[in-house]
Amino acid sequence: MTATRPAEFSRPGVSVLSRLPAHDAELLTAGGNQALIVLKDQVYQLRITRAGKLILTK
Repeated sequence: MTATRPAEFSRPGVSVLSRLPAHDAELLTAGGNQALIVLKDQVYQLRITRAGKLILTK
């Protein structure tokens, strides 16, 4: 028995990533370099480094 891919993954030209929500990190940080992100009762810190990389820490 072989597994088959769902139709949405096998259509040419349809990217799974194109259907995900996208957020601008600079807007999340209000033009700064840090923001807090809350998930349930956990708080995470999003930081933009000088090199333009993102770091997410708990």
